[in-house]
Amino acid sequence: MSMPPVSWSNESYYLNQILPLVKKHKILHFSKTDTRLTNGGLPLEMQKLRCKVNFEALKFTPRIQELGHKLVHFLQSKGPFLVLHLRYEMDMLAFSGCTHGCTDAETEELTKMRYAYPWWKEKVIDSEQKRLDGFCPLTPEETTLVLKALGFDKEIQIYIAAGEIYGGDRRMAPLYDAFSNVVRKETILNAEDLRPFQNHSSQMAALDYLVALDSDVFVPTYDGNMAKVVEGHRRFLGYKKTILLDRRRIVQLVDDFQRGSLNWDEFSLSIREHHNQQMGAPRKRTEIPERPKEEDYFYANPEECLSK
Repeated sequence: MSMPPVSWSNESYYLNQILPLVKKHKILHFSKTDTRLTNGGLPLEMQKLRCKVNFEALKFTPRIQELGHKLVHFLQSKGPFLVLHLRYEMDMLAFSGCTHGCTDAETEELTKMRYAYPWWKEKVIDSEQKRLDGFCPLTPEETTLVLKALGFDKEIQIYIAAGEIYGGDRRMAPLYDAFSNVVRKETILNAEDLRPFQNHSSQMAALDYLVALDSDVFVPTYDGNMAKVVEGHRRFLGYKKTILLDRRRIVQLVDDFQRGSLNWDEFSLSIREHHNQQMGAPRKRTEIPERPKEEDYFYANPEECLSK
């Protein structure tokens, strides 16, 4: 039997409705598995079991783990490294409708892609308003300004955890100019190492996940699923430094700086002060039982499993 469990369900749903089906059919295929269990309001033992499953029991295949560890060892041998989860791939921009900094031709290309996928429901998008509201991934140019404002050394290793950046070197040029040691898996590993993973985007992302987990600093530019899981996993491993960027505030500050309303010292001070308390330290998970999509996900902040 195949079925999608009801989203945001509690333990009584699984005990009273799912368990009888398992007993009857012996095997039950869940056709959907995302957000099928509520974030909070569950027994402590169940929440701790979720952590054991998410962060200890589940493993990548040996081939992925071996290559991921090879990447980590290479980076660690060169010194501290920062993983930048730069969500600026073509499909991300087409889906979100975020085109700030794109040429007219690129904007047209992204719009055509969005309309080509019927399962992407939102078609008409005000890109600039969405950016101002903080719902767009930061651009490479915005990200570069933030990293410089946060005071990272220009020699620090920056590992780009992402697919192909839309706009290529033209958009990445400011980051390359500001930081001299920007790398990605394709520049560290040889083609033979990556060949088995080349046509499997989820496996390539798994390699980035393993590197992000062991980085000295993790900086996501958008709060997608991978960024949230890495954030929670790093909390579980001892509150490893994760800088959670406030995109809404950042674009306001970037615009003020580029208009000349703020000088560099004022801009960088504002960025640092605003993110002082957003480094992955312990905090209470926000719960909104009547609107679970708007609350903090359990796997991003599994506080029931964390030492205070």
